[in-house]
Amino acid sequence: MAAAAAVDAASRVGNAMKSWTKGDRVVQPTYGPGTLVEVNEHHTVIDFDEHGRRVFATRLVVLQATNEPAPARAARKRAAKAKPKEKEAKEPKEKEAKA
Repeated sequence: MAAAAAVDAASRVGNAMKSWTKGDRVVQPTYGPGTLVEVNEHHTVIDFDEHGRRVFATRLVVLQATNEPAPARAARKRAAKAKPKEKEAKEPKEKEAKA
């Protein structure tokens, strides 16, 4: 029984120690499929298809690789430039001053 526990622990460590890279598609049990945005020794950032961006402790996160493609997202629109305000005349019109 202790051997089974050791194998189970080794498989979890092996999964956690897999070297994930930016852009890999993964599945996390709670949030489902997503794309790795950043991975380092401390944090793993995943942009999930339906739950947005989440940050996990790299040592604790449980991930599985997937071949499921990322969903197509609409291109982000650029903000429109603000139109310059028309300058208002500070001085009265010359015609009115002469009259």
